[in-house]
Amino acid sequence: MLVAQDGQVVEWSAFAEKTFGWSAQEAVGRHIGELVARAVDGEGRWTSAVLEALSACTPMIFHVLDADLHVLQLGGVSAEGSACPISVRGAVFPDVYGLTAPAEEKVARDVLRSGEPVLDHVVRAHVPGDPRARHYSLSYIRVDNLHDDARGLVVLALDVTDRVRTVQRLTVLEAVRERVGEQLDVIAVCRALTDAVVPGFCGIAVVEVIDGVVQGEDPPPAPVEGDVQLLRAAFRGVVSAHPVGEVSRLPDATPFSRVLTDLRPRLVPVTHDALWLSADPARAASIAQSDAHSLIVAPLALRGQAMGIVSFYRKGSEEPFEERDLDLAADVCAHAALSIDNARRFARERTIAATLKRRLLPQRPAATSTVDIACLHLPGPGAGGAWFDVIELSGARTALVLGDVAGRGAATATVMGQLRTVIHSLAALDLQPDELMARLSDTATRLAGEHAALPAGDSLQAEPLTAECLIAVYDAVDQHCTIVRAGLSDPYVVYPDGQAALVPVPEGPLLAGPCHAPFPATTVELPAGTTLAVGNEDLLMPTGQVGPLLAAGAEDSLDELCDTVAYALRDRDETEELLLLARVKALPADRVMILTLPTRNEAVPLARAATRRQLAAWNIQEEEAFTTELVVSELVGNAVRYGAPPLQLRLVLDRHLTCEVYDSAQCAPHLKHARTVDENGRGLFIVASLADNWGTRYGPDGKAVWAQLPTSPPP
Repeated sequence: MLVAQDGQVVEWSAFAEKTFGWSAQEAVGRHIGELVARAVDGEGRWTSAVLEALSACTPMIFHVLDADLHVLQLGGVSAEGSACPISVRGAVFPDVYGLTAPAEEKVARDVLRSGEPVLDHVVRAHVPGDPRARHYSLSYIRVDNLHDDARGLVVLALDVTDRVRTVQRLTVLEAVRERVGEQLDVIAVCRALTDAVVPGFCGIAVVEVIDGVVQGEDPPPAPVEGDVQLLRAAFRGVVSAHPVGEVSRLPDATPFSRVLTDLRPRLVPVTHDALWLSADPARAASIAQSDAHSLIVAPLALRGQAMGIVSFYRKGSEEPFEERDLDLAADVCAHAALSIDNARRFARERTIAATLKRRLLPQRPAATSTVDIACLHLPGPGAGGAWFDVIELSGARTALVLGDVAGRGAATATVMGQLRTVIHSLAALDLQPDELMARLSDTATRLAGEHAALPAGDSLQAEPLTAECLIAVYDAVDQHCTIVRAGLSDPYVVYPDGQAALVPVPEGPLLAGPCHAPFPATTVELPAGTTLAVGNEDLLMPTGQVGPLLAAGAEDSLDELCDTVAYALRDRDETEELLLLARVKALPADRVMILTLPTRNEAVPLARAATRRQLAAWNIQEEEAFTTELVVSELVGNAVRYGAPPLQLRLVLDRHLTCEVYDSAQCAPHLKHARTVDENGRGLFIVASLADNWGTRYGPDGKAVWAQLPTSPPP
C-alpha cells in the first residue's frame, strides 16, 4: 500500500486487504490512522503482521495508547530511519516527544472523550537524544475496544521537519519579495529588509551599505579595498553595536570583511573565544549582550559588484542556522541587492536632475528698480519641472514668468531649461505677452513632436510633454500689468491697503496641448506697493491658506512672507511648489519726458533740443548727452521718413536711459549696411553701434522703436 504524507491512503494492496480486512475500494481515500484503529479494535491486539505492513508502507511512527496515555505498542520508522526504541513503551505519550504536557494531553483527552479524530496536528518536538527541535504531524484516533472494552488511542507521528522548514523559508522569501523593492530609497529598502526577515528568519538583522552606494555612486567590484566606508543603514534586534547612520570601516580579518572580498555567504558559529570577535570589541560586546549564538553573513552584490553586507543572527532559544539556510540568505540578499541597485540608480538620476535644474534656474531673482522679487521654492521628491524668471524689458517694464513642466527627473529638467531659454529669446523681441505665449506654445509643440518621434523604447517617447506657464508684464510708467496664462491658477493681488483678491485671467490652453486656441490677455492696474503673487499647484486657490496669509502680511517684507508661507505648508503633500512674489513700484513722473512731434523735417531739431534740456535737468554727463542726442535724431529721422503720424518721443530714465519714438505705421525697420557712396541707410546702424540694446515694440496703434543707452543715474 501507499500512504501520502498527509496520511491519506493512495494505493491499497492485496496484502493490506488480507492484513487489515479492508478492501481497496473501502481503504483508498481514508486516513491510515482510522484503518489502523479499526484493525486494532477488531483484533484486540497489535499483531506483528500489522507492524510489519505499516513499517513497509509509510514513514509514520505508530503508537497505541491506553486511556491514561501510556504507550502500549509502537511501530514504524523514526526520523533517522531506525526502528523506534522499545524503551518508550510505558512512557506517557507527550514525554516521548518532549511536548508541552498540559496542552498536548488536552488534545488527546478531548479525542478520548468526544471520539472526533484530530488529524495533521503539527507540533514542535524535542526528542530525547536529538539536539535540534523537530516538527511532527500528529493524528489522534480513538479506539473503542482496545483491551477488555477499554478505550484508547492510536497516534500516528510523521516527521515533517523538512516540510515545515521549507514552508518557513518560502514564507520568508515571499515576505522579502513583497516588502522589499517598492521603495526608491536605499535606506528605506534596507529597513524593509530587516522588517521582512525578523523574526521569521532570524532574531537580529543588520544591514551595512557602502557609503558611496547610498549617494548613488557605482558599487565597487570585488574584492573591495579595506578602507571602504560602510553606512549602518538598518538594524532590527535588541542591542546594536553601532548606531544606525554611523559610517565606519570594517575591521580586517573578520567574516564581514571576508564576505566583501569574495562575495560568498558564510555560516559562522558565535563563541566567546572566536578570534574574529577580538577585532571588533563593540560588536563582540553587543553579541554577548544579545545572547546571539549563530551568524550568517551574506553579501549584497550584483554582477560582481559589492554594495554591502547583511548579518543575520539567531539568539537565545532560536535554533542555530544550518548549511541550507545559506541558500535562503543568498536569495534574500540577491533580491535586496537588486532593489538597492534600483534605488541607487534613482538616487543618482535624482541628483543629476536636481543639479541640472539648479544650474538651469536663476540662482536669485534678477534685481530691478521697479519690482521687488522674492521666491519660495519647496522641492518635492526628485527634480520637478517648475521654474520662474524675472526679465527686465525696455521702457521700465518687467516680465514675470512662472512655469511648470509635468514630470520628474533629468528629462523634465531639460525640457524646463529649453522652454526657459526660448522665453528669454522671445522676450528680446519685445513681443506682447499673448504673442510671446503663443510662440512659446509653438516651440513646446515642436519639442513634443520630437519626443513622439523617438524610438519606441525611449522613455521620453511614452511620456507626453505637458507644461503650464503664466507671463505678467508690469509697466512702471503706466502702473499697469498685462497677464496671460496657459494653465496654472489665477494670480493673487494684495493692495497696499490690505485688500486682496484673485485676478480673473482667462485660461488659455496648455503649452503643446491639442487645442490651438488663442491666449487672451488681461490688463490690471497695480498701484505702487501692490504685491502680485503667482504660484503652481493651486497654491492661491480661494480654498487655500496662502492667500489669507499674504493679505495679513501686506506690510511685511517679501522674504518674511515667504517664510510665513513655508511654515504654513510644512504638512504639504510631497509635490514641488513654487511661489513668486513681486511688489511693484512706480517710476517717478520726473523720470519720464513725453514730446509730441510734427511729421515734417523740423521734428528732428525739436526732438534734439528737448532731449538736450531734459538731459541737463537730469544731470546727464555731456558726453552721454551728446550720444543720446545723436540716437534720438536718427530714430526721429527714420520715423519722419518711413513712419506715419502721429509721432511721439519718450525718454525714460531708470537704470538705463531709454529713447522711444512712436508712430502708427506697422512696417518693421531694418538694419542696413550702407555702401561708401550711399548718402543714407546708416541710421539704425549708428543706433545699434551706440546703444546697448535696441528693438521694436508693436502695439494696437502702431510701433515704438527704442534704444537703451548706458548712463549714470542722477543722485
